[in-house]
Amino acid sequence: MKTLIVPDAQAVTLLAADILSEAIWTQPNLVLGLATGSTMMPLYTEIVRRHHEDGLSLAGVTSFNLDEYVGLAPNHPCSYHQTMVEVLFKQTDIRPEATHLPRGNVSNPSTEAQRYEELITGSGGIDLQLLGIGVNGHIGFNEPGSSLSSRTRVEMLSEATRHSNRQFFTSENAVPRYAITMGIATILEARACLLLATGKAKAKAVAAMIEGPLSATCPASALQMHPNATVILDQGAASKLQHGAG
Repeated sequence: MKTLIVPDAQAVTLLAADILSEAIWTQPNLVLGLATGSTMMPLYTEIVRRHHEDGLSLAGVTSFNLDEYVGLAPNHPCSYHQTMVEVLFKQTDIRPEATHLPRGNVSNPSTEAQRYEELITGSGGIDLQLLGIGVNGHIGFNEPGSSLSSRTRVEMLSEATRHSNRQFFTSENAVPRYAITMGIATILEARACLLLATGKAKAKAVAAMIEGPLSATCPASALQMHPNATVILDQGAASKLQHGAG
């Protein structure tokens, strides 16, 4: 795991945008794994800017999002599908038919999870997977206790995760209790992973991910096994590391 520590959140965004842009310029038909969450929004804003001002084209890119809430239709304002439409898809030239998310409003979410896993495999796999990390160490919606060999599936959200996501909903009760998420093994099969973390609130989880034992208690620690994982941190997120960058 390669760890890069930069001064602040803006520097995290710009370095991540440089890495992502270079990947797209180098491989225009990139299969890109996308994440949502507040850490990713500035990155997508910067990619949109580079699309309009620097000619960065996503026309050949295929995307797969990590997860989606069970029970929300794609056009629900709090769905990850709608979020991605607003912050990235409709502001760039990525083809709508090349953007994929689990369907949260299906009658059988477990069957949908299997379909999504097969769709990723059928695409040839993910070239570059973007990741955030939860304060409890989750990646995607793989909550603590998730099997490190897990595949795309339905996952019950922890109360800590639901509380963190309350800001996007009208009330605590409105936050879904389940999501469809790529599994940890699914994520680890990406040819490269790029995880971003900012702020002191993430520092404990970041330290467990990088310097703690490989454990289902911190699902993100599975990235220790990945041969091409890069972590970009600001000073706050790196503040509990004992050994710094490496």
